[in-house]
Amino acid sequence: MSELPVVVVGAGPVGLAAAAELVERGQRPLVLDKAGQAGAAVAGWHHVRLFSPWSELVAPAAGRLLAGTPWQRPDDATYPTGREWVSRYLRPLAETLGDQVVFGAEVVGVARRGRDRVVDAGRDTEPLTVHVRHADGREERITARAVVDASGTWGDPNPLGGDGLPAIGEHAAADRITYRVPDLTDDAVRARYAGRHVLIAGSGHSALTALVAFADVAGRITWLLRRGAVGSTFGGGDADQLPARGALGLGAKAAVEAGRIAVVTGFRTETVQRHDTGLTVVSDSGHTVPDVDEIVVLTGFRPDLTWLSELRLDLDATLQAPVALAPLIDPNAHSCGTVYPHGVKELTHPEPDVYLAGMKSYGRAPTFLAMTGYEQVRSIAAAIAGDRESAERVELVLPETGVCGGSGVFDEPTPPGGGCCGEPAEPRLLTLSAPRDR
Repeated sequence: MSELPVVVVGAGPVGLAAAAELVERGQRPLVLDKAGQAGAAVAGWHHVRLFSPWSELVAPAAGRLLAGTPWQRPDDATYPTGREWVSRYLRPLAETLGDQVVFGAEVVGVARRGRDRVVDAGRDTEPLTVHVRHADGREERITARAVVDASGTWGDPNPLGGDGLPAIGEHAAADRITYRVPDLTDDAVRARYAGRHVLIAGSGHSALTALVAFADVAGRITWLLRRGAVGSTFGGGDADQLPARGALGLGAKAAVEAGRIAVVTGFRTETVQRHDTGLTVVSDSGHTVPDVDEIVVLTGFRPDLTWLSELRLDLDATLQAPVALAPLIDPNAHSCGTVYPHGVKELTHPEPDVYLAGMKSYGRAPTFLAMTGYEQVRSIAAAIAGDRESAERVELVLPETGVCGGSGVFDEPTPPGGGCCGEPAEPRLLTLSAPRDR
């Protein structure tokens, strides 16, 4: 099977980095992406500035590959927007890889050739078949020696409902709800939210980004948190080894302390009621947030595993991440946000030569860094090329977040292991204020 391609699903940062690693090791990658351009998911949040600098956003093998072209490397110390990441790095990388990247090619299934997941015989000798549907409707089956799924989770945002399913009325209010950080630099988008009561749900970096962005646009902001207290939501601040990430949390905290944002904790949404004048959001305990004009749901993403159903994957029952990786990233266990570097050892499944990489490998866990994915695919490419020693060697040191105080999602009074949330889940409005010069 050595002459068969290694199919990489997804032409985003991690998928293209995987291709560069494979090329460097003399392998033949074939990158398939259903979109029409490189970094389509990143382009979806083109207006957002990353908190990682260019030095951590250019994959090492990709940088070496691009060094032989007219490409000019951006200043390592600067921080790009999503648009700049695409135009100055991902698009040139895809162009350099040439016909090894195919757009408009949606992977709709992967299986062991001639065998469904029930059959044992031949799983370690037969190649994989990748079922592809092209944009023109044409269907194709590609025989592959290995598959690296770096398709991400951008297409599957979590709903507003507190139980992981859409709240009652959520679909009916779809025209008032968005699941991405709106581009407030767009005049039409800004006009939609200007002076309105905007409810922002979520506790991750996307939610913090939205809080900062809306602080001077919306007439009123309510921030919904499922957890029982704000706790470590604002991050590590000055202790964060990624300064821009720490500054994001400090900016959101400042907006709350200035009284521009009302924070409601312990709120698990059950119903969205629609009225002539707006929306009322109701929790599972009957608490309400009335007179809402717009809702921005930033509660994370989840992996689409439907097209992998004929493969034998060993996934954690909670996170839907590889079982060996899950304990390192489980927010029920810690809120450190700092993950030990890992590679093929943690990403191997019972199905030979199948790997989930990038954000897809994290399942439902948050706080993924690009360089984590770059290390993953470096290790995977080494394993595919037969260099086990390199595959099992860690070649990355990740920055600390400055936060490690216990569980990130528990809201019981005393979470196991001593949590950082240590407050009851009863919804309550927090009006935080700080002394201001007069």
